[in-house]
Amino acid sequence: MKIINLFLNSIIFMMSFTSVFSEPRADFSNFITKYNKNYDSIEYEHRFNVFNHNLELINTHNTQNHSWKMEVNNFADISIDEFDGLYKTYKSRKSDDNIPRINFTYSLESLPDNFDWTALGAVTPVKNQQQCGSCWAFSTTGSTEGAWFLKNHKLLSLSEQQLVDCSKPQGNEGCSGGLMDQGFKYIEQNGICLENDYPYTAADGTCKKSCKSVVKISSFVDVPENNEIALQNALHLTPVSVAVEADQWQFYSSGVLTTTCGTNLDHGVLLVGWGVDSNNVAFWKVKNSWGTEWGDEGYILLQRGVSSSGQCGIAMQPSYPVV
Repeated sequence: MKIINLFLNSIIFMMSFTSVFSEPRADFSNFITKYNKNYDSIEYEHRFNVFNHNLELINTHNTQNHSWKMEVNNFADISIDEFDGLYKTYKSRKSDDNIPRINFTYSLESLPDNFDWTALGAVTPVKNQQQCGSCWAFSTTGSTEGAWFLKNHKLLSLSEQQLVDCSKPQGNEGCSGGLMDQGFKYIEQNGICLENDYPYTAADGTCKKSCKSVVKISSFVDVPENNEIALQNALHLTPVSVAVEADQWQFYSSGVLTTTCGTNLDHGVLLVGWGVDSNNVAFWKVKNSWGTEWGDEGYILLQRGVSSSGQCGIAMQPSYPVV
């Protein structure tokens, strides 16, 4: 009986191993179909090799004892270097940028264990920056949409493309990168239009003056750096724009990301909540701008309370607008 049980266990293990490490060519074919990819014959082999490398990375990660999972997504045929250049273009804040701003002050208060602005109606649906380094613009509109909602009880979807095209005088570089504070400065000076009136093209364009500004802010606030308590207090007031190093994010799918991230800030996102999971792991809830097929329907959970700078540097340069 013992021998039979060992034999059956071996069969079950091999079946699970085979299902995890399946045939890469078939997986690549399914990937092409699902995401409507088109390659010429030369690029096909290159993309297959990149895909196969990423598939091995994903499968290996998921067989290990991690608190979070990876999955094949739209980025599976892109190398890490390509991904960095296309999607991670936040320009870190400089201490001598001469942009006037307000510093956030707070007093310690009792905060709930779980808090989520998406459940309270202050967050628009997840958007997709596509192959344009405009993450900073999506973070800027996200916190501005939230602040406007909290002031006026109306959720509006605002134009990232306007920031991409028009905020270069404030220091932004369109699809080549930018900074949320510089986006706030543009909105403070010029206002911003609705998404539908100045739609997103995922490319640099000429600034259009034809749309009607519907939202303007009076100022913006920098939350104290490297202080998660201050960040949590700020987030209790409004959704907050934050910068992170997204070096572990390309294939994130679910769970609380507890793996060590870097702190070389390269991506702008929107902080919308916090909580504690079923394993008693505290987390931040973050809205990304890579579409709903990435991550947990476009969101990612980052471990909270790991260091002064925060997981992936989330506490290093937070800010939000004031309506």
